[in-house]
Amino acid sequence: MKLAVMTLLIVSHVLFSSFLQPTVAYDDPSSCASKCAVRCEKAGIEKRCLTYCGICCNKCKCVPSGNYGNKSECPCYRDMLNSKGKPKCP
Repeated sequence: MKLAVMTLLIVSHVLFSSFLQPTVAYDDPSSCASKCAVRCEKAGIEKRCLTYCGICCNKCKCVPSGNYGNKSECPCYRDMLNSKGKPKCP
C-alpha cells in the first residue's frame, strides 16, 4: 500500500511539474524597476525613460544591460515600436 501511494505521489509530481513554466527573474515588477533605473540613470528625460522602460520590461521580461545600446540582448525589447514606427523602448 505504501509503495502504491509513493508511486502515485511521484507520478503526480512529475506530471504537475511538467505543466509549470520556469519563472523569469524579470517577472517581478520591482526587478523591472531596478533594471530600468540603471538603464535610465543618464537619460535626459528620466521619468519618460522609466515609464517606457517599465512598459517594455513588463511585456518582454528583460531589459538590456547598460545605459544605452545592447538591445540585441533582448530582441522583444529591441523590436517593440511606437505608433510612429520608431523604437518604443529606451
